[in-house]
Amino acid sequence: MVALKNRFITQIFHSFADLAPMVSVILIFQFFIIKQPIPDLINLISGILFIVLGLTLFIQGLEQSLFPIGESMAQAFAQKGSLFWLLCFSFCLGFSTTIAEPALIAIANEAATVAQNEGLLENSTTTVLLYALGLRITVAISVGLAILIGVLRIIHGWKLHHLIIYGYLAIVIITPFAPKHIIGIAYDTGGVTTSTITVPLVTALGIGLAKAIKGRNPMTDGFGLIAFASLTPIIFVMLYGMLL
Repeated sequence: MVALKNRFITQIFHSFADLAPMVSVILIFQFFIIKQPIPDLINLISGILFIVLGLTLFIQGLEQSLFPIGESMAQAFAQKGSLFWLLCFSFCLGFSTTIAEPALIAIANEAATVAQNEGLLENSTTTVLLYALGLRITVAISVGLAILIGVLRIIHGWKLHHLIIYGYLAIVIITPFAPKHIIGIAYDTGGVTTSTITVPLVTALGIGLAKAIKGRNPMTDGFGLIAFASLTPIIFVMLYGMLL
């Protein structure tokens, strides 16, 4: 209990240190460039404190829950020796973490609203909701397949840079044929999918799998799944736009 308390206090100080550069930039520009007092100082201070507390609790949760369970499940599936169930688990993990990703929900809703305002969608709430849901499901499927491919890479020892090069070549080829309004959204979804929920579990899966498979190095083979999760949504969302 004492060790946990000390670790929590240490993490709070680390969170303050991580936020210090951002707060410093805001204060410097506010006082020396804009030369205006900070509006609603009390809310600003309380907001920073909430961010520090939230960041601390989030990191503690990663260290005590998500990383250990991701690694242990990957090792358990590897020891079970069933490639089918390991690939099923990899796809479902990628799909479920992505569909629940807050950043993806936000950008899908915003994209649907903007598309409606630009006259690309019918002036209907149902149409907007279906468009946003379609985007989320498309991205979630693409990330599920990305994690599946990444797991196969770890198992078979494929070269990471070869797969990444082929993936971005496919993006370059598809981009000229995609509708102009979907290209920016597609490229942005590649970034928002790799956020607070997806990254910890997917990283833990890769590291745990590399530890469990003989001849694999967790440092060189365990990482790289996030690169696939950033790449495949771009392709799938552009195809989604072309189909629509």
